[in-house]
Amino acid sequence: MIARALRQTLDSGSPRTYAAAMAGLWIDLGSALGRLDVLASDLDRLVEDRELLPSLQYELHRASELVAGLTPPELSSLVHEELADALAEARETTAEIAEALANAGLEAAAPLVWEWRGALFRVRFARLRLERPQPAELPYTVARPETHPAQPWLAAVAVAVGSGLVLFAALLGLWLLVALTLAGTGAASLLLRP
Repeated sequence: MIARALRQTLDSGSPRTYAAAMAGLWIDLGSALGRLDVLASDLDRLVEDRELLPSLQYELHRASELVAGLTPPELSSLVHEELADALAEARETTAEIAEALANAGLEAAAPLVWEWRGALFRVRFARLRLERPQPAELPYTVARPETHPAQPWLAAVAVAVGSGLVLFAALLGLWLLVALTLAGTGAASLLLRP
């Protein structure tokens, strides 16, 4: 009943409601991610504080459930799915680390630590992508200036003729003709520019 009420409140699809829900998610999840990062970076501390892993895994589970209950704005749907996948992966990898520590100790958990750190990074990266400003849709289309169909062809011909003349004049040592041809080609391309 409570989950249904929560889902109805957050499932409006409104960008403002979605942003408020995500802000609450990051407030709750921020400290858990910080503790997980500390444990993932220090294996001695991981062994000492391994009893924290189930509660931190539960925080990831709660965050994953909240994200699953939200309807993102249309422009954020792909990044929202990425965040949901990242949270699920972080939760599962945290469970694997906890299980390896409980069953076989640090020797079994150590090979999984880099994957775990990657999963935690993926959550943070998805957050950054989600918080990045989305490009606003323009209410109108930008009109391109009209061009005459022959303009691109005329410019191409001018460049080809000019290049040929420059090559010919350079081979004959007529540097004045080279300079005049380059100036004429540049002027023609500017005049015929769309």
